[in-house]
Amino acid sequence: MGKLSKFNILEALFWIAIAGLFFGYTFTFNQPIEIYKFGATGWPRVILFLMLLVAFGNLYYNFKHGSKSQQDRVGMSNDPDDVYYSSFNTYFKTGFILIIPFLYALSLKPVGFYCATPVFIALIMCAWGERRVKFILGNTVFIYALLLALFMLILNAPLPQGNVSPFYDVSAFLLRMKTQFDQLF
Repeated sequence: MGKLSKFNILEALFWIAIAGLFFGYTFTFNQPIEIYKFGATGWPRVILFLMLLVAFGNLYYNFKHGSKSQQDRVGMSNDPDDVYYSSFNTYFKTGFILIIPFLYALSLKPVGFYCATPVFIALIMCAWGERRVKFILGNTVFIYALLLALFMLILNAPLPQGNVSPFYDVSAFLLRMKTQFDQLF
């Protein structure tokens, strides 16, 4: 069977079984939604199809090339990288990177997605060590615009609006703009 190992086959079977299990579960909430023509199960089934595609693609790749490490690719090696925490600053940076997503998740209910996300994007870039202000601002605006386009225009997904006054007002303004944009077409 080519260069497949038992682990490669078991891994593929695991992901196929997970996708099959969740696909079967989607029939329990298969209901029409008036603003989305594919219903409540549209996107979950697309994600499950992509999961199957990746599982079969990985299986095919391992069949053709095997699963040995490739020394010429970045991050692919049998030798683990040694991580040394030589100072308190290194511990602080690691903790900061781990805490930011937690704080972002906590802020979604009071602050909302529309106001918390740009701050989260900028803080993550700072935590990763980026210090150029123009780069951080430019990429934050670009990523935020992509997320808004994806969730508001393409997916038409409801996002947390927040319930604290200035943040709720910003969310309401963006949603009014989206409604006016939808009424144009």
